[in-house]
Amino acid sequence: IRLSLPSILSGIRFMQILVEIPPALLDAMQRTPQEFDAEAKMALAAKLYEMKRLSSGMAATIAGVSRVQFLRELYRYGVPVIDLTEAELAADLANA
Repeated sequence: IRLSLPSILSGIRFMQILVEIPPALLDAMQRTPQEFDAEAKMALAAKLYEMKRLSSGMAATIAGVSRVQFLRELYRYGVPVIDLTEAELAADLANA
């Protein structure tokens, strides 16, 4: 299965990542190659967002969805949309 990042932004080249998946895995997961491709992109984007390596917009681009759709899907991967420490939250509330 070839995971290719979507060409959403004109003029920007995207890297491709090749992941070899045994066909039996797709059968066991009950996924088509296209479904697995979309799910793998979303999982990668969600993890990189969770690790604070990507903004939500950049992660959405990798996942091939809108930013709003990306943020709405994060719960499926156990990733909070807003991840503030107690101190950060207190500082935000103090400045509100």
